[in-house]
Amino acid sequence: MKDYIEERAVSIANYIIDHNATVRQTAGAFGVSKSTVHKDVTDRLSKINPALATQARKVLDVNKSERHIRGGMATKEKYLHKAQRV
Repeated sequence: MKDYIEERAVSIANYIIDHNATVRQTAGAFGVSKSTVHKDVTDRLSKINPALATQARKVLDVNKSERHIRGGMATKEKYLHKAQRV
C-alpha cells in the first residue's frame, strides 16, 4: 500500500474520532468519496493500526445507529422552513 494512502487512512480515523464525524462529513472534509472513507476505516486501517480502527469503527457504528433519527430531524426542519416561507 502506498504511503499517502496509509497516512490518509490514519488521518481520516483521527478526524472521525476527534470530531465524532459521519462518513459523509469526513468525505467532505478530506475531498474523497464516502466509499473511500469507508474502505480506509474498515479495510486498510485494520491492517495499519487495529486499535485506531476499532475506535473509529465505534464512532461510525454509533452514527449508523442514529442515522434514522437524523434523517427524521432533517425532514422536519425542511418542512418547518417551508411552512414559514408561505
